[in-house]
Amino acid sequence: MNAGTGDGGGLFVDGADGERTDRVRAGRGLGAVTGGGTVMFSDAPGGGSGAPSAVSISGGPGAVEVAESGAVGVAESGAVSVPHARPAPRPGPGGAPATSRKVRKAARGAKVAQRIVPDDLQPEALRVELTELGDAFRAYQRRPEPDLADLAELHDRKARAFALWADVTGDASLREEADRAATAARTTREMDANRRGILLDGEGPVVERLLTRGQGVHLRNVLEHVRVGSPLPRAEARLAVLMITMRAARAGTGNVTGQDLGGWLQGDAERVLQELVDVGWLLLPEDVTADDALTSRPEEPTQVTVPTLIPTQPRPFFFGKVTRARLSGWAQKVVGDRKLRKKKAGAATRLLAVYTAAHCRPDGCLGDAGEDGGGLALDTVASFCGLRPEDVAEHAGLLIAAGWLAEEVDTAGERLRGRLAERVLPLSGLL
Repeated sequence: MNAGTGDGGGLFVDGADGERTDRVRAGRGLGAVTGGGTVMFSDAPGGGSGAPSAVSISGGPGAVEVAESGAVGVAESGAVSVPHARPAPRPGPGGAPATSRKVRKAARGAKVAQRIVPDDLQPEALRVELTELGDAFRAYQRRPEPDLADLAELHDRKARAFALWADVTGDASLREEADRAATAARTTREMDANRRGILLDGEGPVVERLLTRGQGVHLRNVLEHVRVGSPLPRAEARLAVLMITMRAARAGTGNVTGQDLGGWLQGDAERVLQELVDVGWLLLPEDVTADDALTSRPEEPTQVTVPTLIPTQPRPFFFGKVTRARLSGWAQKVVGDRKLRKKKAGAATRLLAVYTAAHCRPDGCLGDAGEDGGGLALDTVASFCGLRPEDVAEHAGLLIAAGWLAEEVDTAGERLRGRLAERVLPLSGLL
């Protein structure tokens, strides 16, 4: 097919059959020749029929159309742009044709814990379990709310499946993954038990605990700090040190009111507070005396400072604001227990109540079951309470009378054995 100008300067086109067309005019199957026009081009493969497409002419003032017959009109300048080629699919790895993301994902095989499950893994039941387990973990991650019981079951399934996978393949890393999953299952169940206030074996009463197991650990760290670091040996001073430490545990400063001090120390409050100031353990604001602190009201509390707890000093313990407030509230509930107040329990008895509640198992029994047959070391308990070891039993009896401890208390073998009363279980420290 050729294009050019005729004898008279008119535009002509040689068609596919050799016919010559004089003077391309609008309305005769060909486009009008105008500046910056378009070319109508057939997209059909091999030049066959198809819907015409338009392309722009570059260069001259004319225009060209390609009709279904294959005739082409060319601008007088002879410059014609060609249609842009359609982008070819990107080749896949090794030059293979590209595939969709879904197909590529399917080709990779099932995954669980960032591991690909081989398509030929035997036995077949193991391959199916690993595949379903991966899907189950991903479905759990999409849940709007966590369910620790379900998560623990998933970890159990993972531990069993990976242990079998390790046996089949001899891969030591799979065995390590199985061990980690078993540990995760136990930890998750403990977290669930802490939140729901139940025993791990599912027995016993359902109790709403004030502290979690982790907060119980922080609590016992604070009690040990007070036991070994109290500047004064008497029980009243130890009780004041404990309660003020709870208030100042994070920043080294805390607020107290006269009502607080009077509730903790009754008639000894001013004397004990002044003694703590005199030995330098406690600092009061300038121009504030111990008597002023005792008259401070909740709307204008006294800010006290414990130098050993200021953040610039080495810190004896670390926890956040929420845990500090929870521990302080816990101690206030124990020390201010209604039945202990009714029995007019002294500082030593209330310190014993604090220590026993913080050092018991979820069922209320004192001490760790695996440690010398249970119970608490009598000398350690006495040291915390500001008592002699032989006097602990007497104060334990006062706690029984106040309904704090159950009746079976034993101090044989230099250990205090017993159990919290059922009403006290919400305050148990979850050893």
